[in-house]
Amino acid sequence: MKKLLLIYLVLNIQGLTAQDYDFGKVSKEEILEKYNSSDSSAAATYLYKYRKSYFNYYQNEGFELVTEIHERVKVYNKDGFDYATKKINLFKDGSDEEKITELKAFTYNLVEDKIEESKLKGDGEFDLELSKYYDQKTFTLPNVREGSVIEYKYKIRSPFISIVDDFKFQHDIPIKKLVAIFEVPEYFYFNVNVRGFMSVVPKVETLNDDITFNTKSRSGGSNYTASKTTFNTSKISYRKNRSLYEMTDVPALKSEPFVNNIDNYRSSVKYELSYTKFPDSPITYYSTTWEDVVKTIYKSTNFGSELNRTGYFDQDLEALLMNITDPSEKISKIFDFVKSRVKWNGYYGKYTDIGVKQAYKDGSGNVAEINLMLTSMLRSIGLNANPVLISTRDNGIPIFPTREGYNYVISGVKLANEIILLDATSGYSTPNVLPLRALNWEGRMINNDGGSVMVNLYPKDPARESVYLNVELSDNGDMLGEIRSVKTGHDGMYYRTEYNGGKVEEYLEKLENKYGGMEVSDFRVSNSMDLAQPVSESYKFELDSQAEIIGDRMYFSPLFFLRTKENPFKLEKREFPVDFGYPSENKYRIGIIIPEGYVVETLPESAFLQLPDDLGSFIFNITTTGNQVQLLVNIKMNESILSPVYYETLKEYFKIMLAKTNEKIVLIKNLE
Repeated sequence: MKKLLLIYLVLNIQGLTAQDYDFGKVSKEEILEKYNSSDSSAAATYLYKYRKSYFNYYQNEGFELVTEIHERVKVYNKDGFDYATKKINLFKDGSDEEKITELKAFTYNLVEDKIEESKLKGDGEFDLELSKYYDQKTFTLPNVREGSVIEYKYKIRSPFISIVDDFKFQHDIPIKKLVAIFEVPEYFYFNVNVRGFMSVVPKVETLNDDITFNTKSRSGGSNYTASKTTFNTSKISYRKNRSLYEMTDVPALKSEPFVNNIDNYRSSVKYELSYTKFPDSPITYYSTTWEDVVKTIYKSTNFGSELNRTGYFDQDLEALLMNITDPSEKISKIFDFVKSRVKWNGYYGKYTDIGVKQAYKDGSGNVAEINLMLTSMLRSIGLNANPVLISTRDNGIPIFPTREGYNYVISGVKLANEIILLDATSGYSTPNVLPLRALNWEGRMINNDGGSVMVNLYPKDPARESVYLNVELSDNGDMLGEIRSVKTGHDGMYYRTEYNGGKVEEYLEKLENKYGGMEVSDFRVSNSMDLAQPVSESYKFELDSQAEIIGDRMYFSPLFFLRTKENPFKLEKREFPVDFGYPSENKYRIGIIIPEGYVVETLPESAFLQLPDDLGSFIFNITTTGNQVQLLVNIKMNESILSPVYYETLKEYFKIMLAKTNEKIVLIKNLE
């Protein structure tokens, strides 16, 4: 009897503590929860995250990929309100398109100790066409407040059986319970690619299923008798492989400074269709090698055929290149011509949308139309130019062979044992200075023979910024000064994009606010449109309270408002590479006239730091002559990406460097 009572008590306790994840079965305890006990900083938490992807067979259409989604989210504070909006990208190609069905969504709040449900209505749903290949479905849950629980479910039906979205097991917020299922018929063979640092092992089993076929036939019948219709049903049995992932208390994947794309390190599984083998049919191969991927892309009518289109630009090119013989000058002329003639419409893509000829006529096109056009022009004058497939930073790194891994194309020219990379979508880019979105490890250059080679996308030459600052301190700590900065490479490109992209008044207002109420005068910019020259900015300024005065002493950092105050590297350890985007060199030459009646009492010591393997260096050289202090600071980062094995050293390097640049000069009143 005691044993039976114990069993009853255990089962009863389990029943009380077990979580109900059926749709709509939200509890008061979930709504009353104030924070995630495992991560009190989380603005929201996935209470339940469910996904099941499987294949259905339709007699007249064949197999279709179906994905079921059910998610329940707890919102703790206003920072979690973003999770009340869901955006779903839907792929389309011609008449084939992915569709969302059976969408249901509710917000749950506790009102007078009762759960109040707010249902998603039509005015909370939005449909947007992103491009020729993607639509976007957006819905926003109503009546969301601090403490709300939101829940939604839907299905995505897709005719694209070879495209299975990644199964992602980590997100920006924690997950209390995760269930992910992938079921695939025996006719489909998928490669499984695992990414991330978490251990993810599915439970795999083989199940039986069947496909039902319905047929009908007519027999008999004449001018005097009706025909007879017979309905028949038959079944084909098959096996399907089921992979089940179950996880609890999955920690949030939090971004860190200088991370290329956090998705590259997110725990996930990618199922890539290798081939299909149906009964009594030959094997159909999909993307299994990079060679297959390249050939498939190149053979597309929206890629290779568009690349080979010529004639529409011949007359313009002939006039442009008249009397020019130097290949480098020809490249620059054509590059600048395309940038000015055809503006980027903001759409990514390795395939053309309206085609290169129409884009040339309209003066607007997507990435592929602009850069395939550029490549075609360079080829037409005899240069060895080829398209370079890349994956943008927000698209991740294509580690495994997949057509979806590349979403962008640029142009590459082989000239004198060098590959010059060009992207004409950015009006302020220059040869080998690609927009940051395109700086993502390596690209794949497609040659005329259909083969491909890997190309490093990062620049060899560093972006350089030289800052010249001359200031005069008053005896109350206020400052008068003049500053000039000169930028090249990526620093120059980003400056031109910001400065030329808006009004000068707005730029100056941001500049003054950036430096704590600085008053700017005599503002000048040189070479803002001349990309062959460094861009230069100069102005005079006044800035109050730049020194601390205590008694007869004055304290200030010689870098003043230019210094960095906080070390970006704070974690004890780091698993991700440190991505600075591109190599850089920053020089500061600072001259300080100290107030009359003061002399230097304490001066920071000069210093030199060097990272291992020539990764970077720091020079701090300070001297004083009479009533002037001169400072030279030179900071170099010679590599775009640093392995996490250097993290401890890099963290200490930044700690020492920032401490040095924040050391203060001490002035004392001369009592003589």
